[in-house]
Amino acid sequence: MATAEQIKSLIRSHLSEDDERFFAVALQVAAHEAMLGHGEVAHDIRLIIDQARKSQGAARILKFPPDLLGLVLEEEPQLPLSALVASPAFLARIERIKHEYLQQSKLKSYGLVNRRKILLIGPPGTGKTMTARVLAHELQLHLFTIQVHKLVTKFMGETSAQLRILFDLVRDVKGLYFFDEFDAIGGERSLDNDVGEMRRVLNSFLQFIEQDTSDSLILAASNSPQLLDRALYRRFDDVLYYTLPEPDDREKLIRNVLGTFWHPSLELQQIGDAADGLSHAEIDSACRDAIKSVILSGKDHVSTSVLMDMITERQEAHWPKKG
Repeated sequence: MATAEQIKSLIRSHLSEDDERFFAVALQVAAHEAMLGHGEVAHDIRLIIDQARKSQGAARILKFPPDLLGLVLEEEPQLPLSALVASPAFLARIERIKHEYLQQSKLKSYGLVNRRKILLIGPPGTGKTMTARVLAHELQLHLFTIQVHKLVTKFMGETSAQLRILFDLVRDVKGLYFFDEFDAIGGERSLDNDVGEMRRVLNSFLQFIEQDTSDSLILAASNSPQLLDRALYRRFDDVLYYTLPEPDDREKLIRNVLGTFWHPSLELQQIGDAADGLSHAEIDSACRDAIKSVILSGKDHVSTSVLMDMITERQEAHWPKKG
């Protein structure tokens, strides 16, 4: 059953009409019951809370502490798993994270914990942010994106204190928490250009993430794995590596983005070959530029020449012609 402190907190939040705190504590009770092996009770509590939120029409229940306003962005993504273009093996790992999360009560009854702290590593534009949005949608969780570089810049000297506030949110409000540009605090502690304050921040983060036992998912994204402190890796339950799209991925991505503007006459292999070296995001942008071009010209589908032009523009942004 709920602890004495949880019961008192539930009563206080109810009497003060603090619905946000009431929901947060009720979720803590559900988590406590799940840890005791009472999976059915935990499920019923969560169901009651979800129904209450829907009946209130509450698309948003979290009011950020004033210190975090503008540093944490909230959204309800609508991206399904089918939007993520990757190899079958990679998609299977995403499915495993999803399946373990949905079956976490069953795992806890056996003394096991689902994968919920995930490190995402890879070049910009290869799908790290999209993965966070897809998982949030698939698991019906709010996505809270923490802009780490802004956190460090604004609170240099007291970042550790702000991290404590963040992890209180992680504990109290179930969601998917995405630490974007994680390199800002995850840098190798032995680097020559490191400063004492950043070492303290990283140590605090390692401590907070290790101690966190909430029902939230935590994702951290890095574009530069060589900068990450080695101690970080063992604090995460899983590490996903992202790469530039392979030929099959490029062709699938082009089909997905073009949608109704796709036409069988499109030379897909030729376009895919031309897009070699571009990221998922760059190919996506090239396809959308092609769609805008044909819409404005009054046509109903994208031609090979138009899309090739847009791909070439993206390539030349990387390798500009000598003038």
